[in-house]
Amino acid sequence: MITREQFYRTVKENDKAEFVNGKIVYHPPAQLRENLASRRLVMLLCSYVSQHDLGFVGYEKLSISLTQNDYEPDLCFFEKARAQKFSAQQTRFPAPDFVVEVLSDSTAEIDRGVKFEDYAAHGVAEYWLVDPELEIIEQYELDEDHFELLLKVNSGILASMAVEGFAIPVRAVFDEAENRRALQAIVGNT
Repeated sequence: MITREQFYRTVKENDKAEFVNGKIVYHPPAQLRENLASRRLVMLLCSYVSQHDLGFVGYEKLSISLTQNDYEPDLCFFEKARAQKFSAQQTRFPAPDFVVEVLSDSTAEIDRGVKFEDYAAHGVAEYWLVDPELEIIEQYELDEDHFELLLKVNSGILASMAVEGFAIPVRAVFDEAENRRALQAIVGNT
């Protein structure tokens, strides 16, 4: 076990690492299908949030610092009122309004376990688990202090509860042509 301060001093800027229950958890490079699913969803959410001036979308190396743990979610969203308080030099952020984790062999246990519980305990309103192997998205909504499964889908339209008006075809996360069509619909709508 190490302290959080030791974690901050140990981890380098290029490391993909999280502080989980007193341990440093390093993550290996993502598989192509994980990276593609993440990139497609980042493009859709960033475009939508920017187009509608809704807040801030964080991804990749953004560090979420909760009571005991620090995570680097694949994708997260902060509503505008909260995001306006962030500074340009800020490196650690509070619990977001919406979090997406793209599952991999090395992260699935943590994403479904300690992160699942921690995000709920810290008031994250919505949590998506994206399985790029099975091409399924699980959508969870905060119900008091725990997440309730709303949908587990591989097709159709998925509408966010936390990002006002954000609704995408599920296939747009897993298929490049569908992603292009969905992105064009977002950018084309003002």
